Parts: sequence; structure tokens; C-alpha cells
Amino acid sequence: MGRPRDIADPRASVIIPNWNGLRYLRPCLASLEAQTHRSFEVVVVDNASSDGSVEAVQREFPQVRVLALAQNGGYSGGCNAGVRAARGDVVVFLNNDIEAEPTWLEALVDALDRHPEAGSAASRMMLYDQPTHIHSAGDVYGADGTPESRGVWQPYGEPYDRECMVFGGCGGALAYHKSVLDEIGLFEESFFMYCEDVDLNWRAQLAGYQCVYTPDAVVRHHLSATGGGKLASYYVGRNTLWVIARNYPPALQRCNQSLIRKAQWRIARGAMRAWRGEAARARLRGQIAGLCTAHRWRGYRSELMKRRKVSDEYIASVLA
Repeated sequence: MGRPRDIADPRASVIIPNWNGLRYLRPCLASLEAQTHRSFEVVVVDNASSDGSVEAVQREFPQVRVLALAQNGGYSGGCNAGVRAARGDVVVFLNNDIEAEPTWLEALVDALDRHPEAGSAASRMMLYDQPTHIHSAGDVYGADGTPESRGVWQPYGEPYDRECMVFGGCGGALAYHKSVLDEIGLFEESFFMYCEDVDLNWRAQLAGYQCVYTPDAVVRHHLSATGGGKLASYYVGRNTLWVIARNYPPALQRCNQSLIRKAQWRIARGAMRAWRGEAARARLRGQIAGLCTAHRWRGYRSELMKRRKVSDEYIASVLA
């Protein structure tokens, strides 16, 4: 196939945020060279890496556009910078620690073409070290306010081998129509990393856009290769509560308040039981931070609810 051409008007823009991830970025970019879909560009957004990522990509992958940021904007800031520079009408977010199968991009673009009701398309993400097991077959969102990867840790098979509509997709390998992003906005940069994709998927659902899970769009994920640990635990703890505060319709939240409280208490209790672990303590600190700062999103949610295009009944139907 050769390398992706320098296309002036690409159909898709693949955006890869990177921070000191050169070890994984090389095979990630190499997997994109073999894509059967050819009308695309690759934009690597470097978050002020110190491992020589920028120079290596420019030298070894000259067809790739590199945006070198002066400071680390996190996953959300890096992706947003890439979207602003994107030329394709389909924007695809891709983690730097992922390797894509050759038909991955073709399957995502085809799914969006076949489903005009869908604003986004979710990949089938498999575990790199356990290639028969799933990392994410689309994302689900619980009535108790907790997001989860659909099919996580499960062997691939029914029902995950069937295309279907899901709440949203994991931001590690997720395609959006650029026109939808223009309408609903980009990632909330104050999230920095983790749950920013859940927040974005909420806004898409509230605007009336579904997400199609595409089992033929296969990637393999080196899970938490460039993230994880206590930092991730903190942001997940905080941002899970921010997602509720920003997006959960108030009347529906009141109906499910006991479920939400029980879920947060279950998480906090688990963190306290594992108190000696840094990640557990960080998760609890994140929950406390989320509770103490959730009020800042009241005005935002009020405006979002005025603009939404779907009912509480519809949202209740898509919650797990």
C-alpha cells in the first residue's frame, strides 16, 4: 500500500495525543501506514515530551503532521489542538499506545456513512497482551453515574461481534463527525485526562446523536502503557463526579440519587480498605475534590439542559 498520501482534502483526520510515548508511538504510526482506507491524514499532538518524540516522528514519519505544544495539555488539551488543526470531516481520536488492524479506519468511516443517525462510531478495542479478550466494545453509562467499558475483560464473541448502538465510545479509538463536534463542543480541558470522552459522549446523546459500535474496526491496546497509577486514579475519582454534575438531567438525577450515592460510597469504601495503596488514596482524594467542586458546573448544566434535544425518558432508555 505504501505510506498515506499527503492529501489536501482528506476524508478523515486521525489525531494522536502524545506525551513521552515514543516506544508505543512508533508501532502505532506504522499500523496506520497499512490502512486500507487511504483518504486520511495523521496529526500527532505532542504534549511537551522530553523523550525525543517530536524529532523522531518528523524524521521517521515525514508524512505525519506534528503539532508540538509548549506545555502538557493532557489528553483533552492535546486532542482539542488536533481537532482545531484537522482537515477531515471525520475526526478520529487514537491513543498512542494502540495498534490498528488494516481495515480499522475503513470500518469506522463506513459505519458513519451507513448510520446517519450516529454522530460517532466506537471501535472494538482488544487487549494487546490478551488478543482474544476485549478492552472495550463501546462504552456504557450506568443509572448510578458510573461509566464502564462494555465487554471489558471478556473473550470476544456474542454479543460483542454484532454492530449496535451504544452510549458512546472509548476515546482511545473513537470517530466523530467533525460537524457534530462543531455543534456540541470539544473535550472539556479542565478534565485534563480520563472521563473527558464520557463527558463528550453525554453531550452527543443530549444533542440527539447516537454512537454505533463497529466490531469490524479492530485495534489492540497496550492498556495503561502511557497512563494509569495514582494520577489516573485521582482524575477518575474527580472527573466521574464532574460528569454527573455537568450532564446528568436534574430530574433524572433526583430519581436515581440513591443509586448514585451507593455507587460512590462503594468506591470510597473500597479505597479506604486499600488505604495503604497510593492509587486507592488518590481515588479517594479525587472523589473529595469532585464533591467539593461539583457546584462550579451548575450554570453550565443549566444552559446545556436548555439546548438539549432529547427527553429524560430517552436518556433513561440509554443508561445501563
